[in-house]
Amino acid sequence: MRRLSILIGIMLIGVLGCAGHDRTVLLPDQEGRSGALVVKSAHGETILDKPYKTADVHRDGRIETQTLDAEAVRQQFDRALAAQPPRPVSFTLYFLGDSDELTPESKPVMELVKAELARRPFPEIAVIGHTDRVGTAAYNDALSLKRAEAVRQILKGAGISPALIEISGRGSREMIVQTSDGVTEPRNRRVEINVR
Repeated sequence: MRRLSILIGIMLIGVLGCAGHDRTVLLPDQEGRSGALVVKSAHGETILDKPYKTADVHRDGRIETQTLDAEAVRQQFDRALAAQPPRPVSFTLYFLGDSDELTPESKPVMELVKAELARRPFPEIAVIGHTDRVGTAAYNDALSLKRAEAVRQILKGAGISPALIEISGRGSREMIVQTSDGVTEPRNRRVEINVR
């Protein structure tokens, strides 16, 4: 009998096998990188810090490590890997100055967002609006929320339930390009869409 747990945030698979030990495998992200994970037992600890590095924790507390290759992990855990939800993705849309209208360059990106959402049965969608430093803080807060709401309406029109979409506006507090007050910067006039 096997028990499976998946922690997507650190891309970890843990399996309790009949062989009398727990196996933990650190998986890479889409770019092939991984974080690090400390595996502890009553008799010590080890750090998994490379993709496909494993730690077997035996019932007596011993920890054995090894590094597998991607194919070996796929063979051992194919059903568990197939059961994982899709990994989170992010998109950035840009807006014309002082408006909630997408730039022409962002309209094709919006189509990519819709296609991604169509692949996910129950996505969690965070839409975060931003502005540049033109205007007062109160005005920019309202404009950033208006941009996020405009994106929600586009997604709603594409058949996405508004209940799945959380919106917020951050005004000019989280600029990509740091500028002084009153300076227009197209890269700061954006909405970030995070999909899980």
